[in-house]
Amino acid sequence: MRRLLVLAVFFLCVLPSLAVGAQGVTEDYGPVVAEIVERGDEAMAEYLPANGVVTGNLFSRLYFDVFETSGMEFTLGLKDNAFMLQIESRFSLAISQAMRGEDKAELEKTWAALKKDLHYADEQYSTEGQSFWGRMMQSFLILFREGVEAMLVVAALIAYLNRSGYPDKVRVIYHGVGWALLASIGAAWALNSLVTASGANREAMEGITMLVAALVLVYVSYWLTAKRDADKWQAFIRDKMDQAIGRGSLFALGFVAFLAVFREGAETILFYQALISGAEGHMDAVWVGMAAALVALFIVYGLVKLASIRLPLGLFFGATAVLLFVMAFSFTGQGIMELQVAAMIGTTRLEGWPMVTWLGIFPTRETIIGQGLVLALLPVGWLVLKRGEAKGGSGIQQA
Repeated sequence: MRRLLVLAVFFLCVLPSLAVGAQGVTEDYGPVVAEIVERGDEAMAEYLPANGVVTGNLFSRLYFDVFETSGMEFTLGLKDNAFMLQIESRFSLAISQAMRGEDKAELEKTWAALKKDLHYADEQYSTEGQSFWGRMMQSFLILFREGVEAMLVVAALIAYLNRSGYPDKVRVIYHGVGWALLASIGAAWALNSLVTASGANREAMEGITMLVAALVLVYVSYWLTAKRDADKWQAFIRDKMDQAIGRGSLFALGFVAFLAVFREGAETILFYQALISGAEGHMDAVWVGMAAALVALFIVYGLVKLASIRLPLGLFFGATAVLLFVMAFSFTGQGIMELQVAAMIGTTRLEGWPMVTWLGIFPTRETIIGQGLVLALLPVGWLVLKRGEAKGGSGIQQA
């Protein structure tokens, strides 16, 4: 735990220096919304399905050059991340519909919904959070919201190795976290320095990172599920653990820790840049919020550690496997949506489909297909486990 604390404090200490020279962001959304609406209305008035690429490119520029570059995306994400993702999803759909030259009436429906969301953001969230307590809560929520998933994963992996009788192997988790923090700093610097000409690169990088993380999380989830039976686990420790830990499984555990932290790390830095650049004398509030979030995250770590000791072995491994699988499901949807915003994947709207942002569920055919493939792995994995049990093994012993 001491090593995690040192790594976390180091990461937080470099945030202010990374924010020096950061582009100022706005919390007065009125001018930003007015520009998007005016230019979007002009584009819709001139829209012709045969020349839809022009309109699609214009909507893309409105997203990257106005909504994102102004800082509205960042600051809105601090206040209501789910609502920000909803706006992002509507932009993605508008861009894709225009690019495909869909009927004007369909595009107008999407544009009307997007305008409604933008006006709502202006009315509900503009200039919010200028006080000490407002800044403190924003600072707290950035670190706690972005860090809690990573802390849950890291804590579960550390508890897993400790309970398996391999506390000396925990260092691979710390190494994964440390490298992820360094990679996050480098990624944030690169995004600030190199992506000014193409905001799509940031969305693409986030999407690819999420999809890679989802694959690894599914793998480790099944590996833990295969070891959930206490008797089989003890046999596995006696006969196979040294061999498995010496091969790919230990690397996989460290890589999960790396991806869990890296996925959130760069985004956390960028969020804090947005907050600090507009702090206007409230840096003390930012620091207090950071400290409070750090305390809260280590309370989460302690609770997971306590649960790993008190819960039956099979229940703990099963719960950890479910947590990782749910995260993989969510990451898949969010990753595909980020690639849709970057115009790397098309967007086909599904009417009447719900949007559940915390699960990564968006009303598009592409995200649903991706998550459907993840769910399809459940019966496949169950069959593999049963076949392995029938042969007297765990089904994934060679993981």
